[in-house]
Amino acid sequence: DQLPPRTGRRYIVVGGAGFLGGWIVVQLLARGEDPKKFRVLDLKPPRRHDLLTGSAKDVDFIQLDISDKGAVYAAFTKSWPDEGHDDVTIFHTASNIRFYERHPALLHRSAKVNVQGTENIIGAAKAIGANILLYTSSGSVAVRRSRFWLWPWESKVPFHFQVIDDDEHNHILPRRHEQFFSNYAATKMHAETLVRKADKTGQLRTGCLRPGNGIFGPGGDMLCGAYLVRKVNPTWVQNTLQSFVYVENCALAHLCYEQRLIELSNGSRNPDIGGQVFHIADPGAPPTYGDVYTTLEVLTDGETYFPEFSPTVMLFIAHIVELYYLVQYYLSTSSSPIPRAFGRLLPTINGDLVNLQPSLWALMQVHLVFDDSRARLSPEQGGLGYRGSWTTLEALHKMVAEYKSGVS
Repeated sequence: DQLPPRTGRRYIVVGGAGFLGGWIVVQLLARGEDPKKFRVLDLKPPRRHDLLTGSAKDVDFIQLDISDKGAVYAAFTKSWPDEGHDDVTIFHTASNIRFYERHPALLHRSAKVNVQGTENIIGAAKAIGANILLYTSSGSVAVRRSRFWLWPWESKVPFHFQVIDDDEHNHILPRRHEQFFSNYAATKMHAETLVRKADKTGQLRTGCLRPGNGIFGPGGDMLCGAYLVRKVNPTWVQNTLQSFVYVENCALAHLCYEQRLIELSNGSRNPDIGGQVFHIADPGAPPTYGDVYTTLEVLTDGETYFPEFSPTVMLFIAHIVELYYLVQYYLSTSSSPIPRAFGRLLPTINGDLVNLQPSLWALMQVHLVFDDSRARLSPEQGGLGYRGSWTTLEALHKMVAEYKSGVS
């Protein structure tokens, strides 16, 4: 009942075959938008049941890499099958989530999609005269990197508890590369800045949303849904308290922001919130990871469980993994043939092990409360009118039920 009304606009959803982007497509169709007025751009075709059945199967899909400028422009300028309404909304949800890398030498790996790809999306949006561009940033861009190895005279981890809101003058906000928790966050912030600067260039209105912290739910998430798939989930963050955001709540926030920008373009006297950033979280009190673990263990009758390990021991191992990862990178990319050949002989770290690097601690070993009170304000007060339909624990029940049904 919180879905904004049907608009009849054309929609380009970048990353729309994936997790959050797929849910935006589902919600747009649920409110009555015409599937023939959709264009989904993604690196891989959709595999989710809800994107392959019903009206979703009639959505135009184009497979591409958004770092390919020519491919992006071709997809945006492709003719539409319908006639009439030519207003275009673009939802840009695609990103390369390499959260485990923090060394500046590896920055280009994240920037290719997150920065150059976003530049291509902005350029193509302007080229076709799009009206609205909404970008999915990340709550992690506002997370200040912590330091966990303390001196003997220290007793507290710096920035161990962070309350993050929309205040751009907040003293804990990262300003330099080494203050971001990882390269992923640094490049997402760069892309966010590009999107915000594009507001009011021509007829384009833009905005950014920062989901905090992890998006979860049916459809392929990397957090709680992945716990169900793995079943055995070693952990050391059970006491960490963090805000979560359920994917349907997050998708809804995007549609709320779109509606506010449409109202402004139609002459609304509400405060102009174009080119701004809004944090988004689930309604209700944020849980600890232990609360999440207990819920999933109970709902799966113990099939999904979470053996506990020492965070100190695991952090020590993480530094070893990172050192090997960097050595392998530097050797394999060396200009000298002998080190390069040796580097290519070293096994590449793959799978879940690659995530076991110190950046993970800077994101998950700190308490993070995302204050989305400004997004919850009414449009007349300069907010999105976002409320969210599910608390985190309610959404976990819904996610497990869909997982057990075999449809998710």
